[in-house]
Amino acid sequence: MINIERIDHLVLTVASVEATCAWYTRVLGMEVRPFGARKALHFGQQKINLHEIGRELEPKGLNAGPGTADICLITSAPLAAVIAHLQACGVPIVQGPVLRTGALGPIESVYVRDPDGNLIEVAVPLG
Repeated sequence: MINIERIDHLVLTVASVEATCAWYTRVLGMEVRPFGARKALHFGQQKINLHEIGRELEPKGLNAGPGTADICLITSAPLAAVIAHLQACGVPIVQGPVLRTGALGPIESVYVRDPDGNLIEVAVPLG
């Protein structure tokens, strides 16, 4: 039996790598790091690799496309500061604050959409 320890990276298929990089750095504070001819968004010990639609690497998800992701990201910032920052960036909150159950317990979340329409949940652990 195998024992999965953590997520190393995930891949987003996007309409524009440049627009995605600009949004994720400005709104979520991620760092863009090129590798080869590609780009990734780094945060903590994880990364999001970016594939531009029509230029994806193989193999890829069967129905890979912009706007098909739903991701929850954890922050240590107070949720009020997250909301204030999102508002200052002009990013509408789709839903929240709401209570949810995260991988390690209860979280409080707000939901936004990135430039491709992916649902991005920004959450703060409770307790």
